[in-house]
Amino acid sequence: MPKAQLFLTCLGDQFYTSTLKNMTRILERLGVELVFPPEQTCCGQPLFNNGFEDKTRPVALNFMRAFSKSDSPIVGPSGSCVSMVKHHYPSLFKEGSAEHRLAVNISSRIFEFTEYLVNVLKVTDVGAGYPHTVTYHATCHYLREMGLKSEAKALLNAVKGLEFVPLKEEETCCGFGGAFTVTFPEVSRSMMENKVKDIIASGADTVVMCEPGCLMNIAGGLHKTGSAIRAMHIIDLLASRE
Repeated sequence: MPKAQLFLTCLGDQFYTSTLKNMTRILERLGVELVFPPEQTCCGQPLFNNGFEDKTRPVALNFMRAFSKSDSPIVGPSGSCVSMVKHHYPSLFKEGSAEHRLAVNISSRIFEFTEYLVNVLKVTDVGAGYPHTVTYHATCHYLREMGLKSEAKALLNAVKGLEFVPLKEEETCCGFGGAFTVTFPEVSRSMMENKVKDIIASGADTVVMCEPGCLMNIAGGLHKTGSAIRAMHIIDLLASRE
């Protein structure tokens, strides 16, 4: 039986608890034995992205110690949070140090949810059913830092009843970018509005993505226009049995 550790992420814990529950249900349905390290906190990405590396280190150390009690894979629902650990933790510590060795170990076994399903478990059909027209937004960290381009679509293509429609400028940023949306609100809003226009023009009744931050941004933009299009995390769609 495969084993995995659950990395919940801040936005997931605060705003998308139902998504986290669905992630757990899907993995358990696939026979994965799950462990939740209760000592986990934020991965430190907001501090790191704003240049506070010294303050990021103790946060990263806490994260690494929490997930070092097992050598099982670590699975999270956010490309940006997983990418923070995978690509930036080793750079925080002096090469050759015990902390650096631990960071390299942790970074080698952390996976974004769809990456874990498709590339580790070798599963694309999770038994989902969703008889709706769906389009897909490729989130920035998921696509660019994690290099994940086909995994989400492979999972969507296996959903019973789902009709997939392409999204114009699918790979263009939605404008969230974490602190970017606060630091440059006018630019962020303009990018979000362009993304929402493309989603509406697609004719889909649902738009899915693999990032809670982008989901929050796009869902808010759709709501502001009065659109009935549903914005979903891919985990929630894959948990559907409609």
